[in-house]
Amino acid sequence: MKLMFISLGCDKNLVDTEVMMGLLSKKNITFTDDEKEAEIIIINTCCFINDAKEESVNTILEMAELKKKGSCKVLIVSGCMAQRYRQEIIDEIPEVDAILGTASYDKIVEVLDGVLAGQEHNVFEDLSRLPDNTGKRMVTTGGHYAYLKIAEGCDKCCTYCIIPKIRGRYRSYPMEELISQAEELVEGGVKELLLVAQETTLYGKDLYGEKSLHRLIKELCKIDGLRWIRILYCYPEEIYDELIEVMKNEPKVCHYLDMPIQHANDDVLRRMGRRTNQAELREIIGKLRKEIPDIALRTSLIAGFPGETKEAHEEMLDFVDEIEFDRLGVFAYSAEEDTPAFSFANQIDDEVKEEWRDEIMELQQEVSTDKSHERIGKTYMTMIEGKVADENAYVGRTYMDAPNVDGYIFVNTDEELMTGDFVPVKVTGALEYDLIGEIDYESAK
Repeated sequence: MKLMFISLGCDKNLVDTEVMMGLLSKKNITFTDDEKEAEIIIINTCCFINDAKEESVNTILEMAELKKKGSCKVLIVSGCMAQRYRQEIIDEIPEVDAILGTASYDKIVEVLDGVLAGQEHNVFEDLSRLPDNTGKRMVTTGGHYAYLKIAEGCDKCCTYCIIPKIRGRYRSYPMEELISQAEELVEGGVKELLLVAQETTLYGKDLYGEKSLHRLIKELCKIDGLRWIRILYCYPEEIYDELIEVMKNEPKVCHYLDMPIQHANDDVLRRMGRRTNQAELREIIGKLRKEIPDIALRTSLIAGFPGETKEAHEEMLDFVDEIEFDRLGVFAYSAEEDTPAFSFANQIDDEVKEEWRDEIMELQQEVSTDKSHERIGKTYMTMIEGKVADENAYVGRTYMDAPNVDGYIFVNTDEELMTGDFVPVKVTGALEYDLIGEIDYESAK
């Protein structure tokens, strides 16, 4: 039978999809990306914010139409929306044959077998369970980079976030399992590992009694053939000295940190349930830049949180202007039912939220343009992502750029390069978020 996977949402969800694909690859199944020829369709859903929820709902309804027409024989829904709205899906979309919760994705084979045997087979394991992801994954990112999910769930319980309710408490994967996964990925051609979790900085505290991300990274650095390790989703209050030291001293660790701060006004941060204030944010950012002067810092912000005033918004603009993050993304606040902030007083109008979001992004565009121009004349080791069609040019990423969220460097060269190659590139031009360059082996000596 022909099977199509649709993976929505974050890179952590993508890892779950790749695990499911790996498990199903052992069966007599052919994978397809053509929905019209797919006999089995599995949608791994997201519902973190309203836009993601709408995308998930619309995708399920579109695939349900194919089921009605008869081309699709089996429709399965998994992931965050399946966990959160299981009863609504059962009641309102009868075309869905089975639903898997977030702690159950490793049960996909038995679920599909059950459906094919004509049984109702919804599976919702307890959220304290750690799904088994030790099997061989089917990497969908091109083979030269892959995400390594090091933990499930979250304990922070920020007032705007539904994740703890649909993903459970924080559970780290054992280090030996992660090392084994990483070795297998690198053996398959992966050269960059991106460490992901709802929060990576707390890794190991539940298993080993102390934060152990630095220990995990040291072990990963021993893997031959691995070139880059990139750390995503670090909560600022949990960044610790040993982690900074390993970033500073291990050459395989990119001098890049994704550190979502969400806001810079103390009152907004407090009502968000965040564990930092602006002074503490300044302190950790200052420490990171002092210890690792070339570090690229990425953050994410929320505009229009309930009760946020124009003055608080202006304070965030001033903070962004002063701190000059290398990379920055902004979400307009999304009111999610079953979160404390959903019922907070003084909800902000959508137009105002979007206006504030756009103001921050316009400011960041100026910051980014200035930073890009400062890089002209410098040479960066670059991972090639692919060729520009009909041009003697390639697309690449530097250590400053995580895939799919940051910028690119366009490399002009007559040389034949392959995806995953590393080459030194001298920056010759700059755009708002992207760089232009040419191969420069002399500077790399």
